Amino acid sequence: MIGIWAALSPSKNPDSCTAIDLQGLAIWALQFTPRVAMAEGEAVLLEIGASVRLFGGLENLRLRIEGEATELGIDAISWAPTGTAALALLRCREGDGFARPLPSILDKLPLETITAVARHQGTLHRLGSRTLGDVRKLPRGGLGRRFDKQLLTALDQAYGLRPEVYEWVPLPETFSARLEFQFRVEHAAALMFGARRLLLQMSGWLAARHMGVTAFTLRWCHDAMRAKTAGTGGELTVRTAEATQSVEHLGRLLTEHLAKVELLAPAGDIELLATETIPITQESKSLLPDTIRQGEATALVLERIQARLGKERVVRPRLVEDHRPECIQQWLPAEQPLPRASVIDHHFPLPGWLLAEPLRLAERDNRPMYQGQLQILLGPDRVEGGWWDRQGKVEGAAPGTVQRDYFVALSHHAGLLLVFQRRLAGDETGWFLHGQYA
Repeated sequence: MIGIWAALSPSKNPDSCTAIDLQGLAIWALQFTPRVAMAEGEAVLLEIGASVRLFGGLENLRLRIEGEATELGIDAISWAPTGTAALALLRCREGDGFARPLPSILDKLPLETITAVARHQGTLHRLGSRTLGDVRKLPRGGLGRRFDKQLLTALDQAYGLRPEVYEWVPLPETFSARLEFQFRVEHAAALMFGARRLLLQMSGWLAARHMGVTAFTLRWCHDAMRAKTAGTGGELTVRTAEATQSVEHLGRLLTEHLAKVELLAPAGDIELLATETIPITQESKSLLPDTIRQGEATALVLERIQARLGKERVVRPRLVEDHRPECIQQWLPAEQPLPRASVIDHHFPLPGWLLAEPLRLAERDNRPMYQGQLQILLGPDRVEGGWWDRQGKVEGAAPGTVQRDYFVALSHHAGLLLVFQRRLAGDETGWFLHGQYA
């Protein structure tokens, strides 16, 4: 399914000063979205589509992720509409999967960019296939019989034709992260380079848990080639006056404390722990003012919102006596009194979400298809009428007139759906998706 995915891979350069692990990278990423997964032990995948508005738009969110990822030592990052496509682009160091239509980008990638395809690389080469586009040109029936089903599944998932399934990384209750240096650190102040990366991880964990830290501990382990009198390592606990998530503030405090520390032996790795945390009050971004929770009358609050946004933008729903699902509710200006209306008691369950326009469904043996064959659970519920609606708000044989049989159907991927079949519509008969149940 189409979304906004990012794939991040830590640096594999042996000359890199520090090495961040996938688990630490995933915990840091949880501040942006709960949909974080580790892919095949080489990258972390994030689906951020639902978080775009929270962070001020896609561009702002991308810049923040890429900026902090650079500080964490991320070697490569790629963006794509699907997780499998983002991972494929990451493997060939292609960054943007939104620059052109996704099929035109993926068709040019080599076979080894998707693991399920790479397993059959030798056979596919003998068939003349060198790219993913070449594989897609082969008959699907022959591919399904000759290769395992994972090949076609992975291709469909990469191109957004089939939903992807991942095991999301859980957010830990406590924070503890280690980082190994690729060299021996002889001065305490030099620990700050690696410690800042751990502070970034801790800040992400704090943001995901809506907490602030009031005390954290930095531990360091001495190198194995140390004097016996030096001990195994040391630690330093830093306390703050108030709870915070600021990396800059915590970094300045830690720098000041490390300046007073003398290492008894070279250090090989460090560990950061959030020892004391408390919930932190977040700034409310609600359109409704806080005074409404303090007992202010709703009418007065609505007047203030109308003055801010305009009267035409503040509306309230009105239930209408109508059998057609799309006409049951109307929106009126909030200041306009609601007329009395007798509402029809619908025995057939109505969905919580209706499509703006019904979507025509494919059929197989006169059975509707939507991400697979649908299973009819309830129905039919016949709806006829709308001849009085002369403004043509709804499609039909006449303006507003509908003749439908409604059903509740089950999709194994999309859940419960409201579908209908047109009656007496000539060439326009068929199955349509109209809504989805919560």
